[in-house]
Amino acid sequence: MMLKKVMVVDDSRTMRHAIAAALAGVEFTVLEAADGLEGLARIEENPDLAVVLCDVNMPRMNGLDMLSAVKRDPKNADLPIVMLTTEGQPAFIARAKAAGAKGWIVKPFKPEQLLAAVRKLAGAA
Repeated sequence: MMLKKVMVVDDSRTMRHAIAAALAGVEFTVLEAADGLEGLARIEENPDLAVVLCDVNMPRMNGLDMLSAVKRDPKNADLPIVMLTTEGQPAFIARAKAAGAKGWIVKPFKPEQLLAAVRKLAGAA
């Protein structure tokens, strides 16, 4: 069985590893990027991504700017991107949804909730 690819974009190595631990090996291969610029490059290199989980507050390029850049490219129009962040303010959530985010998960998250959301968006549920 081919594992679906999920990418985690977060400047915290600890958070990337926690998310990978919640997803990897079951039905997903987890790729990592440390900021929005690296995330954009990894998305270009991996057109078969099923889902992207993206932090908001990162150096070089934040998650909302990365989301907007990804969604400007027509070939990424259907790529589900979920914002995974400590930011829970309605204004941030509205901005992300307007830019094309499929969801918003506030940290700290429950691994089983994260896995269920990724399964649903990746069509693996």
